[in-house]
Amino acid sequence: MDIELRAATAADAERCGQICHAAFADIGGRHGFPSDMPELEWAIADFMRWIAHPGYHVIVATDEAGAIVGCMAIDERSTISGLGPIAVEPTLQSRSVGLKLLNAALNRSRRREVPGVRLVQAAFNGCTMGLCARAGFVVREPLVTLQGPALALAIPGYRVRIATESDLAAADALCRRIHGHERSGELRDAIATGSARIVEHDGRITGYASELGFGGHALGESNEALKALIGAAGEFTGQGFNLPTRNSELFRWCLEHGLRIVQPLTLMSLGLYNEPQGMFLPSITY
Repeated sequence: MDIELRAATAADAERCGQICHAAFADIGGRHGFPSDMPELEWAIADFMRWIAHPGYHVIVATDEAGAIVGCMAIDERSTISGLGPIAVEPTLQSRSVGLKLLNAALNRSRRREVPGVRLVQAAFNGCTMGLCARAGFVVREPLVTLQGPALALAIPGYRVRIATESDLAAADALCRRIHGHERSGELRDAIATGSARIVEHDGRITGYASELGFGGHALGESNEALKALIGAAGEFTGQGFNLPTRNSELFRWCLEHGLRIVQPLTLMSLGLYNEPQGMFLPSITY
């Protein structure tokens, strides 16, 4: 099968959304898990936003007739690039389309001299895990997605408030201390949309969340900071938020407060990776 790769245009958003919606429904259904993109309209809207955003790059794979048969988004807003989603038309899977998309994304990252690339994949999907491992990705964290009703819970001594532009420098410094790199591009977008939250303890910033949900990440100096952010969230957007299961204290606390496991995931990296020096919740990208 002859496959051509090119950058996506605005006119491709609908077809990319259709492919992602169908591909995630197919793989989730075959393994008994919900789809990561359950609503077609949301999937199309995501691709419209990504294609229009200067901090993203979307690649499409086309067949001999020029029809789009696969797509992949790359989040390039911060120091580390995040890959995903990657999706192939269900009837054309196992024909190396996904491999070509992944290689194209990695080649682009090498040209841009990105220090590291990361992704999060469904742990039940052995095909994608094997694909990524063969490409050089290393498993870093087992994760679970957690969902449930808002906890409406405050942690004594920890104040949660809406993040503002003036918080960026302190949030970046905290991210560098915990992860060894910043994620200011993501946080700046989250501040603009009003989803970002800051947690303060003893008069200083000790954690933040770009969003408590599938597309957002969070970090904190302690589990108490993350508990405060989780407890103050009005909802857990999308499928829910992703939690490293090695953080057994926080994992158990969430379960004890009525949150349920939606699915298992795996955080993988290629290139720069520092063992986190604090607590964190990765987004569905990384």
